[in-house]
Amino acid sequence: MAIRIIEQAHFDPADYATISAAFLVDRRLRLQPVDGGIGGLGLSIESVDPPYVKDYDLTLGESPAGWPERWDMSSWGILSAVNGTARVGGAVIAWNTPEIDLLDGRKDLAILWDIRVHLDHRRAGIGSRLFSWATEWARRKGCSQMKIETQNVNVPACSFYSGQGCRLAAINPFAYRELPAEVQFLWLLDL
Repeated sequence: MAIRIIEQAHFDPADYATISAAFLVDRRLRLQPVDGGIGGLGLSIESVDPPYVKDYDLTLGESPAGWPERWDMSSWGILSAVNGTARVGGAVIAWNTPEIDLLDGRKDLAILWDIRVHLDHRRAGIGSRLFSWATEWARRKGCSQMKIETQNVNVPACSFYSGQGCRLAAINPFAYRELPAEVQFLWLLDL
């Protein structure tokens, strides 16, 4: 498979969204306070029964179609993984966007806003290549760190980010009012 990673000058939400962000939730990371929380938090993997499909694009306001309406994406990085002319993956890096709280007002911090690989091409190294290109893009912008948000129900993503050298920097069990069973995980990668 001759996959190429290309940086796009403009974001086309409809084209980007042709790659589904959906994944099967059949397990989740469970928080376990140690000594009532004084000793920190432990994580364990537990099964989810019944399993279900989670699709971030179907969450109100999270679809790629809504991003250009909500944020100025002119300083963002848009990457595509292509096989011939077919898109098989993509990544979006947010940077220098004051209205995004997760950027903490820093110009030396980028956020891996989104990364996705077509279901038929997952586990073939495309995500790792997109991640590598995203980190290089952030370095070229002068960033010293990249932040990634995911949830405890996305165990494959948590394993992926850990495998890419990211460290779990924050856990927020109260981040999602509309999804009280989900826990926000924030990962950091020093660039």
